[in-house]
Amino acid sequence: MAFEKQEFEDKMEKTFHRLQEEYQTIRAGRANPHILDKLQVDYYGTPSPLQSVANISVPEARIILIQPWEASMIKEIEKVILASDLGLTPANDGKAIRLVFPELTEERRKSLVKEVKKKGEDAKVAVRNIRRDANDTIKKLGKSNEISEDEVKEQEEVVQKLTDSYIKKIDQAVENKSNEVMSI
Repeated sequence: MAFEKQEFEDKMEKTFHRLQEEYQTIRAGRANPHILDKLQVDYYGTPSPLQSVANISVPEARIILIQPWEASMIKEIEKVILASDLGLTPANDGKAIRLVFPELTEERRKSLVKEVKKKGEDAKVAVRNIRRDANDTIKKLGKSNEISEDEVKEQEEVVQKLTDSYIKKIDQAVENKSNEVMSI
């Protein structure tokens, strides 16, 4: 059993990538079609992503236009949007659904920034847990005399540098998303 730095780096990268995906679903006053990524509609008994049953576009800065390929899907799409936590009311003209994003109030922006920071903290905790797992693996290798004490210290330093770099990336992502949410 050898210590594979790459395995733990991949886990940290996945954690960071997941955080970025979560940030795409947080709306910041501008229409972003990614907020619909997690929505599933019932398409003839099969849960399907909204993108697979409709064309989604952003004709204006604060409007998302959803044009189902089948008119019968409009009611189903509306129902899913209303049941979601998006906080948007769909406007249906019989052919398409419009989601109009209201200007965010200062209070709503601040609560979104809190959510952004919480997701960032959760990602940092996940990265630190990965660091702990890596260090446990290194210590086991040291105890079983597969690597020397000096190698244990070296590998722990490598893992710490890796952890620090991901914490820095997460902090930067939190700051960027917070600024985006607070800008009008």
